[in-house]
Amino acid sequence: MNTLRLRLAVGLAALGVVSSALAQPGILTRELLIQYTPEWHGERFADGRPKVPEAILQRMKSVTLEEAWAVLRTAGFTHEYEDGWFCIHPEKVLVGRALTAQWLPGRPDIHKVIEAQGKKDGRIGGQNAWPVDMLQPGDVYVCDHFGLKENGPSIGDNVGNAIYAKSHNGIVYDGAVRDINGLKELDDFISFVRYYDPSHHFSNLSAGGQLNSTMIGINIPIRIGHATVIPGDVVLGRDGGVLFIPPQLAERVVQYSEITHLRDMFGHQRLREGKYTAGQIDAAWSAPIEQDFTQWLRDNIDKLPVAKEQVEEILKGRSR
Repeated sequence: MNTLRLRLAVGLAALGVVSSALAQPGILTRELLIQYTPEWHGERFADGRPKVPEAILQRMKSVTLEEAWAVLRTAGFTHEYEDGWFCIHPEKVLVGRALTAQWLPGRPDIHKVIEAQGKKDGRIGGQNAWPVDMLQPGDVYVCDHFGLKENGPSIGDNVGNAIYAKSHNGIVYDGAVRDINGLKELDDFISFVRYYDPSHHFSNLSAGGQLNSTMIGINIPIRIGHATVIPGDVVLGRDGGVLFIPPQLAERVVQYSEITHLRDMFGHQRLREGKYTAGQIDAAWSAPIEQDFTQWLRDNIDKLPVAKEQVEEILKGRSR
């Protein structure tokens, strides 16, 4: 089955099981989202998305892409990274839980069906506003607009402000945005998009207008470039790249990052002191160096850039 047929199959499979309140094509039910995320055993949103704890998200902001990539690669997740972005506030780090949406090139017949159902379901405004209304605080709106540039932007300063008001966060948008100056005024609208373009999206069939694209799915598995994104994935965007971290790996990622930072601090300090050689620190550490590191953690527990409770967890693991 090719990619397009697979995407449509996912959306249409959802039709048979969506509730009357969400009878919109392409929105997965809570039950299907739980089925698609079987390795997550924590809290969930009402829509079924995994709800990685806020404390983990805050710790994620210090994680580098290399550290997160190493954990995902080891766990067998090799298609979760994408780069080549135009960034809004590139000096900042984007972290949040993914709420997804997907567009296809405009097709009037299915577009009319989706618009009609949206009206029955009480949805307000154009299709580009529908997923925005579903955002929760801390969410990242992750949207596949198939890289559409000219006459493609479905996010400008109005929709951007609505996204920001709902989520207090930014976006990952595989397409173009407009009103770039207005979007830059939002201090924490940390966003990774493909392009800026001054044109705008056309989808008003009732006015006899042009149809550029149709939103075929909300809260479904989507593709962003080379990456697969599942609703509830933790988004880590920084330094020009974005990683989509499966929720069950989020805590493991931050733990690996924190111990890596601490080991680097210890190693650099001991090298400056002349206690060890570069060969000793670059290689697998001997038992005496590991013991020295453990004692260093105890001695500096209140001075380290990792929370004391996290260092205590690390020490507990090293004492086993």
